[in-house]
Amino acid sequence: MSAAAGETPVVDEAPPPRALYSFGTPWTELNEGLSYTDTFRCADADAAATLIEFYSTNYKSSAPLPGWIKRIRNGQASFCLQITVDGEVVTDPDMTLRDDSKLVYHRLPWQEPFAPYLLEVLYEDDDMVALNKPSGLQVLPKGLFQQRTVLAQLQLKDWKMTSSCRSKKKDVQSHPVPVHRLGRGTSGLLLCAKTKIAKVRLASYFAEGAINAGNKRDKTEFGKERKISKFYRALVTGIIENDEVVVTQPIGLVHYPGVAEGLYAACSSGKPAMSKVCVLERLPCQNKTMVQVQIHSGRPHQIRIHLAYIGHPLVDDPLYAIGGHPKIDEPESTGRDSSFAHDGGYERPLRPIPGDCGYHLHAHWLVLCHPTTNKMVKITAPLPQILQTREERHATAEQVGG
Repeated sequence: MSAAAGETPVVDEAPPPRALYSFGTPWTELNEGLSYTDTFRCADADAAATLIEFYSTNYKSSAPLPGWIKRIRNGQASFCLQITVDGEVVTDPDMTLRDDSKLVYHRLPWQEPFAPYLLEVLYEDDDMVALNKPSGLQVLPKGLFQQRTVLAQLQLKDWKMTSSCRSKKKDVQSHPVPVHRLGRGTSGLLLCAKTKIAKVRLASYFAEGAINAGNKRDKTEFGKERKISKFYRALVTGIIENDEVVVTQPIGLVHYPGVAEGLYAACSSGKPAMSKVCVLERLPCQNKTMVQVQIHSGRPHQIRIHLAYIGHPLVDDPLYAIGGHPKIDEPESTGRDSSFAHDGGYERPLRPIPGDCGYHLHAHWLVLCHPTTNKMVKITAPLPQILQTREERHATAEQVGG
């Protein structure tokens, strides 16, 4: 069955337009590595700190204490990184640091995991560009993915300026920048700003939704006119009985072995979050439901968590189980400090982590108030076949058949 697309007043849905064009540069085998530069400052004239104390404290999310000791002792001999103090490679973890010492942690080039590189442009003007992001491509650098990201492709492309852009050159950025994020395994519409003004205004639209979600978390919030409304398509496990469900479960960080900063999950002490779930099609023979999700706030992994919270996790989601918590909850006693990878960092957990792909979630369309013209703009990203309803697949087949 079909449900209403949401209360936002827009024109009737038209067949998704084809991409304006595609771009992307194939990834090199190795990235360029990373360097983290710090200047050591003594808080107290009599205070002293060692190299290992500095790095195990300031970069504790990068490696456990034993890993940092091994990194420093091995230098560049058998690991893919080195640490220098005032330009000299240091291999003594207990070296005492002097005030104003310049520390550089070099992470030498490495091969990142596979990631697609082609991006489709769905909409573009002088102020913003909307991309169709493929599943498996990270938006911003983090962890193992420092080069193979959307941001890197935006930086590599030569963006031609129109005459109107040249007239406001001071406001134009060297390349567009994403103004929100999508999970690595999430495909679909990603909005990027070309100018500083567009970046500030679009970011404020997204922030406004999160603030409003905390002020009044009920169904009436979805009836209010907003500067931006986002709609996702998802395939979930089980049959959702109600045609419409509003989820207001807070989302916060919880301890999760293998993820140093913690894992976002359903958490009573977390930040307010709001999602509206509309049933599009029930698939009893497969025990699945196709849904549209409109999100008011944009907490990390919000849709995955909220759908799992109401008992309907995304099909093939490797991480979130019923209740909005991770599928595997390892006891505290196992810890991580005794185990580190070949480069001294944390071992890749055997259990699922947030960046794992496989689930079916697509940023389908959005409606926003244009950051400079104030006109309402609707942008749609074509749906993967697995996320199309029977009616949509039939319409697509007719179009292909002519």
